Amino acid sequence: MNRPTSVIALSALVLVGACSAEPEKAPEIIRPVLSVVVEPRSSQTLGFAGVVEPEFSANLAFRLLGRVVSRDVGVGDLVTRGTTIATLDPTALELAEQAAKAGLSNAQAEFTNAAASEERQRALLADKNTSQATFEAAQQARQSAQANVERAKAALARAQEQLGYARLFSDFDGVVTAAGAEVGQTVSAGQTVVTVARSDVREAVVDIPDQLTGDLAVGTGFDVILQSRPSIRTEAKLREIAPQADSSTRTRRVRLTLFNAPTAFRLGSTVTATRVTAIDPTIELPLSALLEKNGKQQVWTVDAQSKVALHDIQVGAKRGGSFTVAGGLDAGTRVVTAGVHSLTAGETVKIPEGAAK
Repeated sequence: MNRPTSVIALSALVLVGACSAEPEKAPEIIRPVLSVVVEPRSSQTLGFAGVVEPEFSANLAFRLLGRVVSRDVGVGDLVTRGTTIATLDPTALELAEQAAKAGLSNAQAEFTNAAASEERQRALLADKNTSQATFEAAQQARQSAQANVERAKAALARAQEQLGYARLFSDFDGVVTAAGAEVGQTVSAGQTVVTVARSDVREAVVDIPDQLTGDLAVGTGFDVILQSRPSIRTEAKLREIAPQADSSTRTRRVRLTLFNAPTAFRLGSTVTATRVTAIDPTIELPLSALLEKNGKQQVWTVDAQSKVALHDIQVGAKRGGSFTVAGGLDAGTRVVTAGVHSLTAGETVKIPEGAAK
């Protein structure tokens, strides 16, 4: 009887001991968070899209009315100075030149005859075989014939010049960027046949909002990046700014001269022109860092022990995916930038290595 009783008592003691043992506490989960150390920004980078265009270009046109019989270039072709680009039908102009040549020959013949007549009258007057009036009439006829020769020479020069106008050429080396007339088409004087642009001097043309042009002046520097290949960039300086803003877009057209631009900056390429401007020191944070609750605007800050706490702030302007802090936050404070709705006050967080400083 004594042995079973002692066994039962021992089993009871074991059960009591097992019930009184405390369960092990689960380890605290430390969650990593995205964060950034607040640093006031004293400058901002502004970027504007634009297009590469030639700084110098010309709309080439004939000076005469006529029918185009040849056009030797097309869009994209290179042209050299003095090379024929297009020609008009020269038939009427050649006939005019021939008529002018015939007129000159006739005038020269008349002048030769008048000059000989004058010499004869001079000799007769010396022998007193003619009157002074007859000699003076011969002299006047010779002067009139000489004037007709000069007139005929001018007419021939004009006809030859007109014939030269039947040939269209460029005054500089360049590339054809547009064509305005085809072979067989009758064009009027001044009507554009081709547009030629100098490819060695290029510029970026961008439209900048009017409110951002207050400090722009000729010579202002820009950094121009090729959008198709952002690794390629070049420097540029402001050459010209539109005197007034566009009435519909409220932007001003700005022309930037490119310096030592790589060949990749072809005419028509899309670029981004950027410039850095100084601003009043401003704290800017992503909108994902802002917690708006119960009429308050707050952010989560991380202290030296990696614990988070809510901090009231005043929000300034909001634009895009960020906002500016008008007050309530000091430089050097680390602020959580994501997951602000799932944190609790006093929670310990982990700042990943390499996090934004």
